[in-house]
Amino acid sequence: MIALSPAERILLSLGIDSPGEIDLEAIAWTRGAVVNYRPLDRCEATIVGSKRKAVITVNGRSPPERRRFSLAHELGHWHHHKGKMLFCGGRDVCNFANGPLHPERQADAFASDLILPNYLLGPRLRRIKRPTIAAAREVAEEYSASLTATLFKMTVLNRFPIIIACYDRTKRRWFERAPMIQPWWFPVDSLDRATFAANMLFGDSGEENFPRKMPADAWFGFKGCDRFEVEEQSYRLPGEEVLVILKLPDDAVA
Repeated sequence: MIALSPAERILLSLGIDSPGEIDLEAIAWTRGAVVNYRPLDRCEATIVGSKRKAVITVNGRSPPERRRFSLAHELGHWHHHKGKMLFCGGRDVCNFANGPLHPERQADAFASDLILPNYLLGPRLRRIKRPTIAAAREVAEEYSASLTATLFKMTVLNRFPIIIACYDRTKRRWFERAPMIQPWWFPVDSLDRATFAANMLFGDSGEENFPRKMPADAWFGFKGCDRFEVEEQSYRLPGEEVLVILKLPDDAVA
């Protein structure tokens, strides 16, 4: 059995047993934090706190899912970094390129567990037969979460043999691999122009409704990868980036 995270322990202490009950403002109040929304420049959220009380300010111009994750992110700082004043910009919140010990990644992990708790999400994922963007979007809507945060959590929960990766026009920014995947399945540093993701980022292709098969050597460089196929599906992110979901063959599973 997976140990409960600090965020999940908070949810269970409040008797929360469905995603619709995850009221972040109410949870913040139980933690001694007051939440304000107002326009912020070059900043997604701030938190100013003492030993017991804090004021969290969230950028009111951001989309609802972004505001929600930003609030949960600041509650993560309140849990892990109490007593500090922090300003979290657009690249600080929900940035999976940060290492696991980075304070912003710690706050992101707390936010992920608060919005998408494993004890609720795990049973929900067992009802998904195929890890598509459409299936992830349904879950994201149920939990009022962003699609990227939902796919990240679906990956680390190790239910599906998938890799997600974020690319811009020049390089791979970050990737996450399901723990079941063999470590030599390491996605390429930059997009192969033959991939559907490259067509989306450099051309005018829209989001695919279903995953499409692609030779594995367009995505991986290890010896013998040309013997396999992967299923690829992508969608655009802000800032000229694309997020790719790769479903790998059974041979990739440890």
